[in-house]
Amino acid sequence: MALPIRADSFSWRHADREETAVGPLDLNIAAGEKVLLLGPSGAGKSTLLHAIAGVLPAESGEAGGELLVGDAPPDPRRGEIGLVLQDPDSQVIFSRVGDDVAFGMENLGLPAEDIESRITTSLAALGLDLPPEHPTAALSGGQKQRLALAGIHAMSPQVIVLDEPTANIDPDSAAAVRDTVLDTQAATSATMIIVEHRVGLWLDHVDHVIVLGREGVVAQGPPRRVFGDPELSQVLVECGIWVPEAAGPRVTSPGVPSGAEALPRTNGEVVLTTERLGVARPGAKVPATTGLDLRIQAGEAVGIVGANGAGKSTTALTLAGLIPEFDGEVHASGTLRGGAKHARPYRWASAFLAPRIGMVFQEPEHQFLRSTVSAELALGPHLAGWSRAEVDDRVAELLDVLGLESVADAHPQGLSGGEKRRLSVAAMMAPRPRVLIVDEPTFGQDALTWAGLVEQFIDILTRGSAVVAVSHDHAFLDAIGARRVEVGERIE
Repeated sequence: MALPIRADSFSWRHADREETAVGPLDLNIAAGEKVLLLGPSGAGKSTLLHAIAGVLPAESGEAGGELLVGDAPPDPRRGEIGLVLQDPDSQVIFSRVGDDVAFGMENLGLPAEDIESRITTSLAALGLDLPPEHPTAALSGGQKQRLALAGIHAMSPQVIVLDEPTANIDPDSAAAVRDTVLDTQAATSATMIIVEHRVGLWLDHVDHVIVLGREGVVAQGPPRRVFGDPELSQVLVECGIWVPEAAGPRVTSPGVPSGAEALPRTNGEVVLTTERLGVARPGAKVPATTGLDLRIQAGEAVGIVGANGAGKSTTALTLAGLIPEFDGEVHASGTLRGGAKHARPYRWASAFLAPRIGMVFQEPEHQFLRSTVSAELALGPHLAGWSRAEVDDRVAELLDVLGLESVADAHPQGLSGGEKRRLSVAAMMAPRPRVLIVDEPTFGQDALTWAGLVEQFIDILTRGSAVVAVSHDHAFLDAIGARRVEVGERIE
Protein backbone atom coordinates (compact mmCIF):
# COMPACT_ATOMS: atom_id res chain seq x y z
CA MET A 1 0.00 0.00 0.00
CA ALA A 2 1.34 3.43 -0.97
CA LEU A 3 2.30 5.91 1.74
CA PRO A 4 1.87 9.70 1.86
CA ILE A 5 4.83 12.02 2.47
CA ARG A 6 4.59 15.19 4.56
CA ALA A 7 7.19 17.85 5.35
CA ASP A 8 6.56 20.58 7.94
CA SER A 9 9.30 23.22 7.80
CA PHE A 10 11.78 20.41 7.07
CA SER A 11 15.39 21.40 6.42
CA TRP A 12 18.80 19.80 6.34
CA ARG A 13 22.19 21.42 6.83
CA HIS A 14 25.42 19.53 6.15
CA ALA A 15 27.87 19.58 9.05
CA ASP A 16 30.53 21.54 7.13
CA ARG A 17 28.16 24.24 5.78
CA GLU A 18 26.56 27.31 7.30
CA GLU A 19 23.59 27.42 4.93
CA THR A 20 20.98 24.69 4.60
CA ALA A 21 21.28 22.19 1.75
CA VAL A 22 17.49 22.10 1.42
CA GLY A 23 14.51 23.81 3.00
CA PRO A 24 12.76 24.73 5.08
CA LEU A 25 10.03 22.97 3.07
CA ASP A 26 6.32 22.38 3.55
CA LEU A 27 5.10 19.50 1.38
CA ASN A 28 2.06 17.24 1.21
CA ILE A 29 2.41 14.38 -1.25
CA ALA A 30 -0.59 12.08 -1.40
CA ALA A 31 -0.29 8.29 -1.27
CA GLY A 32 0.18 6.90 -4.78
CA GLU A 33 0.97 10.29 -6.32
CA LYS A 34 3.63 10.59 -9.02
CA VAL A 35 5.75 13.72 -8.50
CA LEU A 36 8.42 15.28 -10.73
CA LEU A 37 10.90 17.23 -8.58
CA LEU A 38 12.75 19.99 -10.45
CA GLY A 39 15.17 22.78 -9.63
CA PRO A 40 18.62 24.17 -10.33
CA SER A 41 21.76 22.13 -9.70
CA GLY A 42 22.59 22.44 -6.00
CA ALA A 43 19.04 23.30 -4.84
CA GLY A 44 18.87 20.21 -2.61
CA LYS A 45 16.84 17.80 -4.74
CA SER A 46 19.08 14.81 -4.04
CA THR A 47 19.31 15.74 -0.36
CA LEU A 48 15.51 15.72 -0.11
CA LEU A 49 15.30 12.30 -1.77
CA HIS A 50 17.92 10.92 0.61
CA ALA A 51 15.98 12.35 3.55
CA ILE A 52 12.75 10.71 2.36
CA ALA A 53 14.60 7.41 1.99
CA GLY A 54 16.03 7.77 5.51
CA VAL A 55 19.67 7.56 4.43
CA LEU A 56 20.96 10.92 5.70
CA PRO A 57 23.20 9.95 8.65
CA ALA A 58 22.48 12.06 11.74
CA GLU A 59 26.21 12.62 12.31
CA SER A 60 26.68 14.19 8.85
CA GLY A 61 24.36 17.14 9.40
CA GLU A 62 21.46 18.67 11.24
CA ALA A 63 17.74 18.31 10.44
CA GLY A 64 15.07 20.86 11.23
CA GLY A 65 11.29 20.59 11.26
CA GLU A 66 9.55 17.29 10.59
CA LEU A 67 9.50 14.78 7.73
CA LEU A 68 7.08 11.85 7.77
CA VAL A 69 6.61 8.89 5.43
CA GLY A 70 3.22 7.52 6.33
CA ASP A 71 2.81 8.37 10.01
CA ALA A 72 6.47 7.95 11.03
CA PRO A 73 9.91 9.38 10.26
CA PRO A 74 11.58 7.55 7.35
CA ASP A 75 13.50 4.40 8.31
CA PRO A 76 15.17 2.25 5.62
CA ARG A 77 14.98 -0.80 7.90
CA ARG A 78 11.22 -1.01 7.34
CA GLY A 79 11.69 -1.79 3.64
CA GLU A 80 8.99 0.68 2.59
CA ILE A 81 11.14 2.84 0.31
CA GLY A 82 13.10 2.03 -2.82
CA LEU A 83 15.87 4.50 -3.73
CA VAL A 84 17.77 4.79 -7.01
CA LEU A 85 20.80 7.03 -6.53
CA GLN A 86 22.32 9.56 -8.90
CA ASP A 87 25.70 7.79 -8.97
CA PRO A 88 25.38 4.27 -10.43
CA ASP A 89 28.63 3.06 -8.83
CA SER A 90 27.51 3.90 -5.30
CA GLN A 91 24.62 1.42 -5.38
CA VAL A 92 26.38 -1.67 -6.70
CA ILE A 93 26.93 -3.95 -3.71
CA PHE A 94 27.74 -7.47 -4.91
CA SER A 95 30.01 -8.92 -7.56
CA ARG A 96 27.19 -10.61 -9.53
CA VAL A 97 24.11 -8.93 -10.98
CA GLY A 98 21.69 -11.53 -9.64
CA ASP A 99 22.94 -11.09 -6.08
CA ASP A 100 22.55 -7.34 -6.41
CA VAL A 101 18.92 -7.61 -7.52
CA ALA A 102 18.25 -10.08 -4.71
CA PHE A 103 19.70 -7.90 -1.95
CA GLY A 104 16.61 -5.78 -1.26
CA MET A 105 14.26 -8.75 -1.44
CA GLU A 106 16.39 -10.72 1.01
CA ASN A 107 16.26 -7.82 3.46
CA LEU A 108 12.47 -7.95 3.20
CA GLY A 109 12.50 -11.67 4.01
CA LEU A 110 10.88 -12.86 0.78
CA PRO A 111 10.87 -16.65 0.14
CA ALA A 112 13.87 -17.93 -1.82
CA GLU A 113 11.73 -19.25 -4.69
CA ASP A 114 10.09 -15.83 -5.13
CA ILE A 115 13.48 -14.13 -5.14
CA GLU A 116 14.83 -16.39 -7.88
CA SER A 117 11.88 -15.80 -10.19
CA ARG A 118 11.87 -12.04 -9.59
CA ILE A 119 15.58 -11.72 -10.42
CA THR A 120 15.05 -13.02 -13.94
CA THR A 121 11.84 -11.04 -14.46
CA SER A 122 13.30 -7.76 -13.24
CA LEU A 123 16.54 -8.04 -15.23
CA ALA A 124 14.50 -8.66 -18.37
CA ALA A 125 12.12 -5.80 -17.59
CA LEU A 126 15.03 -3.35 -17.43
CA GLY A 127 16.59 -4.56 -20.66
CA LEU A 128 19.55 -6.27 -18.99
CA ASP A 129 19.93 -9.36 -21.14
CA LEU A 130 22.50 -10.86 -18.81
CA PRO A 131 22.72 -14.06 -16.75
CA PRO A 132 22.46 -13.62 -12.95
CA GLU A 133 26.11 -14.61 -12.55
CA HIS A 134 27.35 -11.79 -14.84
CA PRO A 135 29.98 -9.69 -12.98
CA THR A 136 28.84 -6.22 -11.92
CA ALA A 137 32.40 -4.94 -12.45
CA ALA A 138 31.92 -5.50 -16.20
CA LEU A 139 28.84 -3.23 -16.42
CA SER A 140 28.85 0.22 -18.00
CA GLY A 141 27.51 3.22 -16.09
CA GLY A 142 24.17 2.96 -17.87
CA GLN A 143 23.94 -0.77 -17.17
CA LYS A 144 24.61 -0.13 -13.47
CA GLN A 145 21.71 2.33 -13.48
CA ARG A 146 19.47 -0.34 -15.03
CA LEU A 147 20.67 -2.80 -12.38
CA ALA A 148 19.63 -0.42 -9.60
CA LEU A 149 16.22 -0.04 -11.21
CA ALA A 150 15.92 -3.82 -11.49
CA GLY A 151 16.45 -4.11 -7.72
CA ILE A 152 13.63 -1.63 -7.09
CA HIS A 153 11.40 -3.39 -9.63
CA ALA A 154 11.92 -6.66 -7.76
CA MET A 155 11.22 -5.18 -4.29
CA SER A 156 7.87 -3.52 -5.17
CA PRO A 157 8.18 -0.90 -2.39
CA GLN A 158 5.47 1.46 -1.14
CA VAL A 159 7.48 4.59 -1.97
CA ILE A 160 9.87 4.90 -4.91
CA VAL A 161 12.35 7.80 -5.10
CA LEU A 162 14.54 8.10 -8.18
CA ASP A 163 17.45 10.49 -8.69
CA GLU A 164 17.96 11.04 -12.44
CA PRO A 165 17.07 7.45 -13.37
CA THR A 166 17.69 7.92 -17.10
CA ALA A 167 20.69 10.27 -16.98
CA ASN A 168 23.15 7.47 -17.86
CA ILE A 169 20.80 5.76 -20.31
CA ASP A 170 21.19 6.25 -24.05
CA PRO A 171 18.38 8.35 -25.60
CA ASP A 172 16.96 5.46 -27.62
CA SER A 173 16.44 3.43 -24.44
CA ALA A 174 15.37 6.21 -22.05
CA ALA A 175 11.65 5.99 -22.88
CA ALA A 176 11.67 2.21 -22.38
CA VAL A 177 13.33 2.60 -18.96
CA ARG A 178 10.78 5.28 -18.03
CA ASP A 179 7.94 2.99 -19.04
CA THR A 180 9.35 0.20 -16.87
CA VAL A 181 9.54 2.58 -13.91
CA LEU A 182 5.93 3.59 -14.54
CA ASP A 183 4.88 -0.06 -14.87
CA THR A 184 6.51 -0.78 -11.50
CA GLN A 185 4.66 2.13 -9.94
CA ALA A 186 1.36 1.05 -11.50
CA ALA A 187 1.77 -2.52 -10.29
CA THR A 188 2.42 -1.44 -6.69
CA SER A 189 0.49 1.89 -6.63
CA ALA A 190 3.60 3.24 -4.86
CA THR A 191 4.09 6.93 -4.20
CA MET A 192 6.85 8.03 -6.61
CA ILE A 193 9.17 11.05 -6.64
CA ILE A 194 11.49 11.55 -9.60
CA VAL A 195 14.32 14.03 -9.98
CA GLU A 196 15.07 14.53 -13.67
CA HIS A 197 16.40 17.18 -16.03
CA ARG A 198 14.75 15.40 -18.99
CA VAL A 199 11.44 17.11 -18.24
CA GLY A 200 9.72 16.17 -21.48
CA LEU A 201 10.31 12.49 -20.85
CA TRP A 202 8.10 12.53 -17.72
CA LEU A 203 5.77 15.48 -18.10
CA ASP A 204 2.79 13.53 -19.42
CA HIS A 205 3.23 10.75 -16.86
CA VAL A 206 3.24 12.55 -13.50
CA ASP A 207 0.46 14.05 -11.40
CA HIS A 208 2.34 16.88 -9.78
CA VAL A 209 5.43 19.05 -10.34
CA ILE A 210 7.42 20.62 -7.49
CA VAL A 211 10.09 23.21 -8.33
CA LEU A 212 12.75 23.82 -5.67
CA GLY A 213 14.69 27.07 -5.59
CA ARG A 214 17.64 27.97 -3.39
CA GLU A 215 15.31 28.93 -0.55
CA GLY A 216 12.52 26.39 -0.80
CA VAL A 217 9.54 25.59 -3.03
CA VAL A 218 9.05 28.23 -5.75
CA ALA A 219 6.30 26.54 -7.76
CA GLN A 220 4.12 23.45 -7.58
CA GLY A 221 0.99 22.06 -9.13
CA PRO A 222 -0.21 19.90 -12.03
CA PRO A 223 2.36 19.80 -14.85
CA ARG A 224 0.40 21.72 -17.46
CA ARG A 225 -0.51 24.44 -14.98
CA VAL A 226 3.10 24.93 -13.86
CA PHE A 227 4.47 25.02 -17.40
CA GLY A 228 1.49 26.83 -18.89
CA ASP A 229 1.40 29.73 -16.42
CA PRO A 230 2.99 32.85 -17.98
CA GLU A 231 3.67 34.24 -14.51
CA LEU A 232 5.87 31.24 -13.73
CA SER A 233 7.88 31.32 -16.96
CA GLN A 234 10.57 33.65 -15.57
CA VAL A 235 10.80 31.55 -12.39
CA LEU A 236 11.48 28.46 -14.50
CA VAL A 237 14.09 30.33 -16.54
CA GLU A 238 15.88 31.51 -13.40
CA CYS A 239 15.86 27.95 -12.05
CA GLY A 240 17.41 26.62 -15.26
CA ILE A 241 14.52 24.26 -15.96
CA TRP A 242 14.66 22.46 -19.29
CA VAL A 243 11.26 23.56 -20.58
CA PRO A 244 9.88 21.13 -23.19
CA GLU A 245 9.15 22.75 -26.55
CA ALA A 246 5.47 21.87 -26.25
CA ALA A 247 5.26 23.80 -22.98
CA GLY A 248 7.41 26.80 -23.87
CA PRO A 249 10.79 27.89 -25.23
CA ARG A 250 13.83 25.82 -24.39
CA VAL A 251 15.88 27.57 -21.72
CA THR A 252 19.40 28.41 -22.88
CA SER A 253 21.94 30.94 -21.86
CA PRO A 254 22.15 34.06 -24.05
CA GLY A 255 25.44 34.42 -25.81
CA VAL A 256 26.28 30.71 -25.96
CA PRO A 257 26.63 30.06 -29.69
CA SER A 258 26.12 26.83 -31.53
CA GLY A 259 29.46 25.11 -31.97
CA ALA A 260 28.73 24.38 -35.60
CA GLU A 261 28.29 28.10 -36.30
CA ALA A 262 30.73 29.68 -33.85
CA LEU A 263 33.79 27.46 -34.26
CA PRO A 264 35.98 27.70 -37.33
CA ARG A 265 36.47 24.52 -39.32
CA THR A 266 39.66 23.10 -37.91
CA ASN A 267 42.80 22.71 -39.96
CA GLY A 268 44.87 22.06 -36.87
CA GLU A 269 47.64 19.55 -36.62
CA VAL A 270 46.76 15.92 -36.03
CA VAL A 271 47.26 15.07 -32.34
CA LEU A 272 45.89 11.51 -32.00
CA THR A 273 45.42 8.70 -34.51
CA THR A 274 44.28 5.08 -34.32
CA GLU A 275 44.16 2.30 -36.88
CA ARG A 276 41.89 -0.72 -36.44
CA LEU A 277 41.82 0.00 -32.71
CA GLY A 278 40.22 -2.55 -30.40
CA VAL A 279 39.50 -1.64 -26.77
CA ALA A 280 38.77 -3.69 -23.66
CA ARG A 281 38.98 -3.37 -19.89
CA PRO A 282 42.15 -4.92 -18.45
CA GLY A 283 41.79 -8.68 -18.15
CA ALA A 284 38.93 -8.96 -20.65
CA LYS A 285 39.18 -11.81 -23.14
CA VAL A 286 37.22 -10.09 -25.92
CA PRO A 287 37.14 -6.43 -26.97
CA ALA A 288 34.28 -4.08 -26.16
CA THR A 289 34.57 -2.66 -29.66
CA THR A 290 37.04 -3.00 -32.53
CA GLY A 291 38.01 -1.52 -35.87
CA LEU A 292 38.21 2.13 -34.80
CA ASP A 293 40.08 4.38 -37.24
CA LEU A 294 40.38 7.86 -35.77
CA ARG A 295 42.20 11.03 -36.76
CA ILE A 296 41.76 13.79 -34.17
CA GLN A 297 42.98 17.33 -34.84
CA ALA A 298 43.81 20.25 -32.58
CA GLY A 299 40.75 22.46 -32.11
CA GLU A 300 38.35 19.65 -33.11
CA ALA A 301 35.49 18.17 -31.09
CA VAL A 302 34.69 14.47 -31.50
CA GLY A 303 31.65 12.81 -29.94
CA ILE A 304 31.86 9.11 -29.03
CA VAL A 305 28.30 7.79 -29.19
CA GLY A 306 26.55 4.43 -28.96
CA ALA A 307 24.26 2.35 -26.79
CA ASN A 308 24.94 1.51 -23.14
CA GLY A 309 27.62 -1.18 -22.89
CA ALA A 310 28.97 -0.45 -26.37
CA GLY A 311 32.48 0.37 -25.11
CA LYS A 312 32.36 4.18 -25.13
CA SER A 313 34.00 4.72 -21.73
CA THR A 314 36.59 2.04 -22.47
CA THR A 315 37.41 3.82 -25.74
CA ALA A 316 37.86 7.08 -23.85
CA LEU A 317 40.20 5.51 -21.27
CA THR A 318 42.26 3.93 -24.06
CA LEU A 319 42.59 7.19 -26.00
CA ALA A 320 43.64 8.90 -22.77
CA GLY A 321 46.52 6.45 -22.32
CA LEU A 322 45.13 5.09 -19.05
CA ILE A 323 44.56 1.49 -20.19
CA PRO A 324 46.35 -0.46 -22.94
CA GLU A 325 44.95 -1.13 -26.36
CA PHE A 326 43.40 -4.58 -27.00
CA ASP A 327 44.23 -4.43 -30.74
CA GLY A 328 46.03 -1.78 -32.75
CA GLU A 329 47.60 1.30 -31.19
CA VAL A 330 46.85 4.88 -30.21
CA HIS A 331 49.53 7.25 -31.55
CA ALA A 332 50.22 10.82 -30.47
CA SER A 333 51.79 13.22 -32.93
CA GLY A 334 52.79 16.85 -33.40
CA THR A 335 53.21 19.06 -30.34
CA LEU A 336 51.21 16.58 -28.23
CA ARG A 337 54.04 14.08 -28.57
CA GLY A 338 56.82 16.69 -28.28
CA GLY A 339 59.61 15.37 -26.08
CA ALA A 340 58.16 11.85 -25.79
CA LYS A 341 60.30 8.84 -26.66
CA HIS A 342 57.24 6.71 -27.44
CA ALA A 343 54.28 7.56 -29.68
CA ARG A 344 51.77 5.61 -27.54
CA PRO A 345 50.36 7.69 -24.67
CA TYR A 346 49.92 4.50 -22.65
CA ARG A 347 53.73 4.24 -22.41
CA TRP A 348 54.16 7.79 -21.11
CA ALA A 349 54.99 8.44 -17.47
CA SER A 350 52.06 9.88 -15.54
CA ALA A 351 53.87 13.18 -14.96
CA PHE A 352 54.34 13.54 -18.72
CA LEU A 353 50.83 12.36 -19.63
CA ALA A 354 48.73 14.40 -17.18
CA PRO A 355 49.38 17.93 -18.52
CA ARG A 356 48.94 16.81 -22.13
CA ILE A 357 45.81 14.63 -22.05
CA GLY A 358 43.15 15.46 -19.47
CA MET A 359 40.60 12.77 -18.60
CA VAL A 360 37.24 13.36 -16.90
CA PHE A 361 35.86 10.08 -15.57
CA GLN A 362 32.19 9.15 -15.58
CA GLU A 363 32.20 9.10 -11.76
CA PRO A 364 33.39 12.53 -10.53
CA GLU A 365 34.36 11.31 -7.04
CA HIS A 366 37.16 9.20 -8.50
CA GLN A 367 39.40 12.16 -9.37
CA PHE A 368 39.18 14.80 -6.63
CA LEU A 369 42.55 15.48 -4.98
CA ARG A 370 42.14 18.64 -2.89
CA SER A 371 40.04 19.62 0.13
CA THR A 372 38.28 22.65 -1.38
CA VAL A 373 36.66 23.45 -4.71
CA SER A 374 39.01 26.39 -5.33
CA ALA A 375 42.09 24.28 -4.61
CA GLU A 376 40.86 21.55 -6.94
CA LEU A 377 40.46 24.08 -9.77
CA ALA A 378 43.88 25.61 -9.08
CA LEU A 379 45.80 22.32 -9.08
CA GLY A 380 46.02 21.74 -12.84
CA PRO A 381 47.18 25.24 -13.83
CA HIS A 382 49.65 25.27 -10.92
CA LEU A 383 51.22 21.97 -12.05
CA ALA A 384 51.31 23.30 -15.61
CA GLY A 385 53.53 26.17 -14.44
CA TRP A 386 51.06 29.05 -14.57
CA SER A 387 51.80 32.15 -12.48
CA ARG A 388 49.88 32.77 -9.27
CA ALA A 389 47.94 35.60 -10.90
CA GLU A 390 47.05 33.45 -13.91
CA VAL A 391 45.89 30.62 -11.65
CA ASP A 392 43.74 32.95 -9.54
CA ASP A 393 42.14 34.52 -12.63
CA ARG A 394 41.37 31.11 -14.13
CA VAL A 395 39.84 29.82 -10.89
CA ALA A 396 37.68 32.94 -10.53
CA GLU A 397 36.50 32.59 -14.13
CA LEU A 398 35.47 28.96 -13.73
CA LEU A 399 33.76 29.53 -10.39
CA ASP A 400 31.70 32.32 -11.95
CA VAL A 401 30.76 30.72 -15.27
CA LEU A 402 29.93 27.34 -13.77
CA GLY A 403 27.97 28.59 -10.76
CA LEU A 404 30.39 27.28 -8.13
CA GLU A 405 31.18 30.54 -6.30
CA SER A 406 28.97 29.70 -3.33
CA VAL A 407 30.84 26.42 -2.76
CA ALA A 408 34.36 27.67 -3.45
CA ASP A 409 35.53 26.75 0.07
CA ALA A 410 33.48 23.54 0.36
CA HIS A 411 34.96 20.03 0.20
CA PRO A 412 34.40 18.50 -3.27
CA GLN A 413 32.90 15.32 -1.79
CA GLY A 414 30.18 17.37 -0.09
CA LEU A 415 28.80 18.87 -3.30
CA SER A 416 25.61 17.88 -5.08
CA GLY A 417 25.87 15.46 -8.00
CA GLY A 418 25.59 18.22 -10.59
CA GLU A 419 28.15 20.38 -8.79
CA LYS A 420 30.60 17.46 -8.60
CA ARG A 421 30.17 16.91 -12.33
CA ARG A 422 30.91 20.57 -13.13
CA LEU A 423 33.91 20.60 -10.82
CA SER A 424 35.40 17.43 -12.30
CA VAL A 425 35.09 18.84 -15.83
CA ALA A 426 36.34 22.30 -14.85
CA ALA A 427 39.37 20.92 -12.98
CA MET A 428 40.58 19.05 -16.05
CA MET A 429 39.66 21.96 -18.33
CA ALA A 430 41.40 24.56 -16.15
CA PRO A 431 44.97 24.19 -17.54
CA ARG A 432 43.62 23.90 -21.13
CA PRO A 433 45.36 20.58 -21.99
CA ARG A 434 46.14 19.85 -25.62
CA VAL A 435 43.60 17.01 -25.55
CA LEU A 436 40.61 16.83 -23.19
CA ILE A 437 38.68 13.54 -22.98
CA VAL A 438 35.41 13.69 -21.05
CA ASP A 439 32.87 11.00 -20.13
CA GLU A 440 29.26 12.30 -19.88
CA PRO A 441 30.28 15.90 -19.05
CA THR A 442 26.74 17.34 -18.84
CA PHE A 443 25.23 14.78 -16.47
CA GLY A 444 23.03 16.34 -13.76
CA GLN A 445 23.05 19.89 -15.16
CA ASP A 446 20.23 22.39 -15.33
CA ALA A 447 19.88 24.52 -18.47
CA LEU A 448 21.99 27.39 -17.14
CA THR A 449 24.91 25.33 -15.83
CA TRP A 450 24.76 23.28 -19.06
CA ALA A 451 25.19 26.50 -21.04
CA GLY A 452 28.13 27.49 -18.84
CA LEU A 453 29.85 24.18 -19.61
CA VAL A 454 29.23 24.65 -23.34
CA GLU A 455 30.79 28.12 -23.13
CA GLN A 456 33.95 26.71 -21.55
CA PHE A 457 34.24 23.88 -24.05
CA ILE A 458 33.97 26.35 -26.91
CA ASP A 459 36.66 28.47 -25.24
CA ILE A 460 39.22 25.66 -25.08
CA LEU A 461 38.35 24.52 -28.62
CA THR A 462 38.96 27.99 -30.02
CA ARG A 463 42.30 28.03 -28.18
CA GLY A 464 43.34 24.86 -30.02
CA SER A 465 42.58 22.02 -27.62
CA ALA A 466 41.04 18.86 -29.04
CA VAL A 467 37.95 17.55 -27.21
CA VAL A 468 36.77 13.93 -27.23
CA ALA A 469 33.39 13.61 -25.50
CA VAL A 470 31.55 10.42 -24.59
CA SER A 471 27.98 11.65 -24.37
CA HIS A 472 24.32 10.72 -24.70
CA ASP A 473 23.58 14.46 -24.83
CA HIS A 474 23.27 15.16 -28.55
CA ALA A 475 22.31 18.80 -27.93
CA PHE A 476 25.68 19.27 -26.20
CA LEU A 477 27.55 17.61 -29.07
CA ASP A 478 25.73 19.87 -31.52
CA ALA A 479 26.53 22.95 -29.45
CA ILE A 480 30.29 22.28 -29.53
CA GLY A 481 30.24 21.28 -33.20
CA ALA A 482 31.32 17.68 -32.57
CA ARG A 483 31.51 15.11 -35.31
CA ARG A 484 30.18 11.72 -34.22
CA VAL A 485 32.00 8.42 -34.01
CA GLU A 486 29.69 5.53 -33.20
CA VAL A 487 31.08 2.54 -31.33
CA GLY A 488 29.59 -0.83 -30.56
CA GLU A 489 29.67 -2.63 -33.88
CA ARG A 490 32.77 -4.39 -35.03
CA ILE A 491 34.10 -3.20 -38.37
CA GLU A 492 35.06 -6.14 -40.53
